[in-house]
Amino acid sequence: MNKILVTGAAGFIGFHLVQKLLERGDQVVGLDVINDYYEIELKYARLAETGIDHQNLSPGQPQQSSQYEHYQFVQLGMENKEALHALFERYAFDAVMNLAAQPGVRYSLENPYAYIDSNVVGFLNLLEACRHFKTGHLVFASSSSVYGLNATIPYATEHNVDHPISLYAATKKSNELMAHTYSHLYRLPTTGLRFFTVYGPWGRPDMAIYLFTRAVFEGKTLKVFNHGNMVRDFTYVDDIVEGIVRVLDHPPQGNPNWDAQNPDPSSSPAPYRLYNIGNNKPVKLMDFIEAIEEAAGREAPKAYLPIQPGDVQRTFADVSDLERDFDYKPTTDVRTGVQHFVDWYRSYYKIER
Repeated sequence: MNKILVTGAAGFIGFHLVQKLLERGDQVVGLDVINDYYEIELKYARLAETGIDHQNLSPGQPQQSSQYEHYQFVQLGMENKEALHALFERYAFDAVMNLAAQPGVRYSLENPYAYIDSNVVGFLNLLEACRHFKTGHLVFASSSSVYGLNATIPYATEHNVDHPISLYAATKKSNELMAHTYSHLYRLPTTGLRFFTVYGPWGRPDMAIYLFTRAVFEGKTLKVFNHGNMVRDFTYVDDIVEGIVRVLDHPPQGNPNWDAQNPDPSSSPAPYRLYNIGNNKPVKLMDFIEAIEEAAGREAPKAYLPIQPGDVQRTFADVSDLERDFDYKPTTDVRTGVQHFVDWYRSYYKIER
């Protein structure tokens, strides 16, 4: 039985990953600061699904799940270095999946310090804890946002990512650099996963599918940015979680063929690796909206607006490395995934058909 720490466990992807790991028999500790970036009640509801009662939470103190024998949850921010190190000392984790971060491109324009505190300081504390307590593998969430001004499609991990266009993206790029440093200096195995527009049940309210679905059901006008000329590599959450688990089980060993004269940015002589994790099938935003309207059985008026600062027009993941190394093959088509989300949304908000 592996002992695995999942940070961001009250979040969207973290919630699904915790359930997947518990179902296969791992011992899991979930960690989340539970901030108010979006509605806390949704985070509490996710916790309740895994047997954690938010009314009994005491910050820094692990709570035993009433549903899973091998699951405990602790409310804790990674900025708290001492409490984080105490947690590692107590559990001696075999692996860590870091999904804790301040998310969102647009919010980084309003509150930049939140991104430095969580995504940089918090990540440094996590690296230090993994180093001092000999964690076997640290997998961390990066983002397709790191590709920034890169115009080469599809995005591949050998591409240059030196021109981010949001502070959020810059912090994710910094995570990749910091992780490599620790892999090089301390032989800490680290793997970064660049996520591409994940969606599905229990998703974040600030993401497109949630905003569009809410507007459709409430009869409000959809805000369609860049006049609808957006393309995203929408990836269903179950496919993402399957990829995470496969990666988590196989720490990188280092690339013996790495060439310092022609360096591959996705690997290293150190035990370090970067992968894109996406659907590899980009979808036009208007087609995605149409799938939501079809699943909901109703249409909504639309306001076509300019692209927002920090947004990119197109994302498209080259996942050939992940396919080669882990036989990763997303299986959920967009219409099926959207239907699953809309069905969950109806159930969660008690909307009659």
